[in-house]
Amino acid sequence: MTSVDLGPLIDHHCHGLLFDDLDRLSFEALMNEAAGPSPLGTTFFDSMLGLAIRRWCAPVLGLQAHASAEEYLAQRRELGAEASRLMVAAAGIETFLVDTGLAPEGLCSPEQLADLSGGTAYEVVRLEALAEELINTETDPAGFAEAVEQALQESPAVAAKSIAAYRTGLELATNRPSADALTAAVASLRPGADDHYRIAHPVINSWLAWTAIELAMPLQIHVGYGDADLDLLRADPLLLTPFLRASEERGVPVLLLHCYPFHRHAAYLAQVFSHIFLDVGLAVHNTGALSRTVLRESLELAPFGKLLFATDAYGLAELFYLGAELFRGGLSAVLGDLVEADEMAAGDVDHVASLITRDNARRVYGI
Repeated sequence: MTSVDLGPLIDHHCHGLLFDDLDRLSFEALMNEAAGPSPLGTTFFDSMLGLAIRRWCAPVLGLQAHASAEEYLAQRRELGAEASRLMVAAAGIETFLVDTGLAPEGLCSPEQLADLSGGTAYEVVRLEALAEELINTETDPAGFAEAVEQALQESPAVAAKSIAAYRTGLELATNRPSADALTAAVASLRPGADDHYRIAHPVINSWLAWTAIELAMPLQIHVGYGDADLDLLRADPLLLTPFLRASEERGVPVLLLHCYPFHRHAAYLAQVFSHIFLDVGLAVHNTGALSRTVLRESLELAPFGKLLFATDAYGLAELFYLGAELFRGGLSAVLGDLVEADEMAAGDVDHVASLITRDNARRVYGI
């Protein structure tokens, strides 16, 4: 088997983690995109992700591979915050791009996350979260556009992120909505039961995405797999085709996040549009040992200069470690198979691996 040294990674999309002492139910609620294990089912440890935690994470905490879930969780509680430090350090991630728009109490900051590995962190600003913060602090509809643009221009973030897939679906407008249309849309919003505004309006979500493009901010877009708040039918990246066609001339990178189960669709878009990139983060740790199939299918069409590494880890340090460990193993296996079949020269492996694990992110984000 061909040896592949992937080196340190740049995680181009992730979130913070929790240092809390988690009981089993709380731990399982953070394992995947479900709210928690079903009372009608079994446990999330009975899944590919559960197997991966017991196989790969257990030894990091000083246990035998395949330790039981009970042994694993007991050891994790005994180690406390040290368990998270061990996991993140073992992941070998040198740079984190952190979406700060999902920040419940107790979630660590980007700087705290980077400190765990001795690495560097950059912020990714979530457009809808920023806009909601401004509306909820009584920004006048007529002044909304100026307030958002000013906030983005003053932000230290290296990229913006759209979660339109969760709010209105991915059929974004093919041009930036007019000022009048935006003002009317903002004025039509009504607060929810918690007296806070939630942006789920096609005009506003489209305007936010276009504003990032106009400000030349690399734009991340959630695609595919997500929690139960998402209508997966409206999260197929092919729905973005008119928006991508219209925005291509701007030359601003658009990054399709997660993508599963539409990773082949995303790979096609990355091939045919010059400004499109993708990752399969989130899917890698959730599919565990079978994740190399996801990587192989993504590389069928995606140019090597268009695929990035990401974990999309949230809450659990295990997801950073598994995202990195399984990605390394899967990419090494795919590239190794190509060399063994004489479809790739051994000398090409390091170049391709460096593109995917580091260089593409450096080029796209200018970091």
